[in-house]
Amino acid sequence: MAIWKWGKPKVESKYPTPLTMHQLWMVSLSAPVSRDKDASRTTLYPFTRIDDGKARTWLAEQWEITAPEQLLGRLSGLASTGYRAMAQRRLGIAPLAWDIALYVDISRRGYACGMLSEADTWARLKNVVPTVAGTYSSWQEYADHYLLGRKVWRDSLQGTRDADFPAPQAASDAHLKALLDPANRTSPWSLAPWEAISHPDRPGPARRG
Repeated sequence: MAIWKWGKPKVESKYPTPLTMHQLWMVSLSAPVSRDKDASRTTLYPFTRIDDGKARTWLAEQWEITAPEQLLGRLSGLASTGYRAMAQRRLGIAPLAWDIALYVDISRRGYACGMLSEADTWARLKNVVPTVAGTYSSWQEYADHYLLGRKVWRDSLQGTRDADFPAPQAASDAHLKALLDPANRTSPWSLAPWEAISHPDRPGPARRG
């Protein structure tokens, strides 16, 4: 099978070793955000094809991140308070999942464009595991809080120039439904069940995109 298309190699050509179960679980925390067709949900690298420039452009345009110190600042903010502080004030509920999904997504893109090393990226993902695993008991609970956090974020954009920026809620709902579908064997949440992070690590399943 050819590894080149449009001049960019497949992610497996650069990162051929499948993730362990714990690694896949951590990467899967960003699965709700990864709706694009070129998103890789089973590798630390965020795309199915190597495109470091795309990661750099996305961070600059979506988060105004152009330097490592800005990336670290964003990650620190999402880990400590994030959007859940606003949700707590408005609803009395702090949906951690929304902030964590963004945290892992930004970390992976920071890794892709060289702002984080592989070791530092894994370390940052591991840092949030105890809080996430202690807050939720299933991917369903995680998904529910992700959608709640997304709704608060969308509502906060009303009346601003970014009001039309978010994808329709229906798109996010459909994506989460597919991730949670037990019959969807390509879903990372099927490949790495929630309880896997509470058991000893082991080799992960074969990569499926």
